[in-house]
Amino acid sequence: MSKFVYCCVFLCGIVLFNSCSNRMEVKTSGGQANSVFANENKLGKSYGAYIAGRVAHLRKNFSQAADFYMQALQADPDNPELVSKVYLLLTSKGRIDEAAKYAEISLKNGDENSFIYMILAVNDIKNGRYNEAEKHMKHLNGQIYKGFIIPFLSAWNSVGRGGDDDKNLKNAIARLEVVKKEPGLRAMYLFHSGMIYDYAGRNEKAQLFYETFAEQESREMSLRSLQIITNFYLRTGQKDKAVALVSRYHNETVLADMLNNIRKEIISADPKKTEKILTSANVGLSEALFNVAYFLRQDPAGLDLAHMIVSMSIYANPKYDFAKLFLADVLESRDMYEEANEVYGEIDKSSVAYYTAQLKKAGNYVSMNDYKSAELLLKTLVLDGYSSYGLYLDLGDVLRFNGKYSEAIEYYRKAVKAMPKNSGQRWVPLYALGIAYEQDNQWDKAEKVFLKALDMSQNYYLVQNYLGYSWILQGKNVEEAFGMIADAYQQAPTDGHIIDSMGWAFYQIGMYDKAAEYLEKAAELEPANAVISDHLGDAYWNSGRKNEAYFQWNHVLTSKDDTKEVNIASVRKKIEQGLPLHKPLSYDKKLIEEKILQIEE
Repeated sequence: MSKFVYCCVFLCGIVLFNSCSNRMEVKTSGGQANSVFANENKLGKSYGAYIAGRVAHLRKNFSQAADFYMQALQADPDNPELVSKVYLLLTSKGRIDEAAKYAEISLKNGDENSFIYMILAVNDIKNGRYNEAEKHMKHLNGQIYKGFIIPFLSAWNSVGRGGDDDKNLKNAIARLEVVKKEPGLRAMYLFHSGMIYDYAGRNEKAQLFYETFAEQESREMSLRSLQIITNFYLRTGQKDKAVALVSRYHNETVLADMLNNIRKEIISADPKKTEKILTSANVGLSEALFNVAYFLRQDPAGLDLAHMIVSMSIYANPKYDFAKLFLADVLESRDMYEEANEVYGEIDKSSVAYYTAQLKKAGNYVSMNDYKSAELLLKTLVLDGYSSYGLYLDLGDVLRFNGKYSEAIEYYRKAVKAMPKNSGQRWVPLYALGIAYEQDNQWDKAEKVFLKALDMSQNYYLVQNYLGYSWILQGKNVEEAFGMIADAYQQAPTDGHIIDSMGWAFYQIGMYDKAAEYLEKAAELEPANAVISDHLGDAYWNSGRKNEAYFQWNHVLTSKDDTKEVNIASVRKKIEQGLPLHKPLSYDKKLIEEKILQIEE
């Protein structure tokens, strides 16, 4: 797959979105440096539009960037670099009709980017210009196009021409023969062949391909494939087969809710009223583009192409909600959370993907530190009658982040009850519940829950660290607490927070030089973390390194991470008066030394 992705990126010549607008000097197709706005008299006021576009581009606001660049092009319509930026940005936003216009201009300017022809071909198929689409696809060169993309696009182009007549139907299937023998693409060949026959009303052939595909993909069938095949069974009076197929699958991930929604729809469906999914060639085209995008996304080098191609998929079929989920996921990987939430907002409440989209949307609010919006959204879901382990856990987290510990405890307890008893992750809501109890100053309850989570998780390092750190702070079970933190450190020796706990455990037993050694490692990994800087300052002070201690305490005042966990007034007092004499905890020297030997080996 990596070879395919490399070929595609190389042939397309696409400049990565993250770097294509961070300089004024760019390279022309002839390789000579050429300032985008060399002729200032000609450009005039459009310079401001370019600067605004560049700023939007750097901020990853691709739609706004494209609009500003188009304004700039009014004064310099033949500027090759701006034109290429525009058609790529418009494609990433699914504005394919506009992208095609600028792609044509770029083609006339001598742009040799093969991706231009793909944009034009998709635009042609979507708008029923099948002959033009075929001509454009002939210009697509390279392994990734000829051996992968063209077969699927041209197959659905033939379907668009008239997939219900024998000639075009045979031609469509023949186009897929290229990928038939490629092991990694055989499943796509079977599924698309089934869809083409399904669209054409050739039910026997469709069923043969669908069932061969289902047998091959028995463990990994996508939800969309499941949706389309069960839709076929329902429409052809085989509801029992639809129910049997969907009943094969069980999922504990974020996809579980969508799977359950599909299952419920199938069980309650009236076959006579079931509408066909494959209503046009554009639906099949959309599926093909989605499959290509998903394939490319598996390699980091294919992210930009996956972004643009899944946007094309949604352009071909605006009702394709699974493609919208995929696009939002791509945007999240670029830290474009607001844009991802806009995509989630396009998913209708009647969709099987709606609930999942709302949970993801709330998660993005959390990523943007907008806990109030996340809380409001999740509570609205509860009021609307939704209930699940994931919803309760997420709401508990958000309430805890908002300092509403008693409410958080309520929802964490609901999450514990809702968690499937056979799940290997049953410790997760217990761990979260323990944190909420601890932050609500209910330590006795927290301790019991942590011990239970520790047992269920088989000593998972996060639980070990939290319980051990809490005991050390309280001066309880010192040897056991130190051992837990040491075990957590051995499981996660590069986690800055775990290393901080290890350093602080050394500090509490009076090994200040050791404490400083570990806390320095933690500070290197988490330089903006206020807690670590505060701890390191204390360790330096007690190691006799007072100037360094003052530096770390002052650094706390400018840190951005975990500032709520630090008493700023106490830090200011340390800066003014120094640190009072620290009294180390008592401990069994032999047991502690054994643990130190283990971690240092």
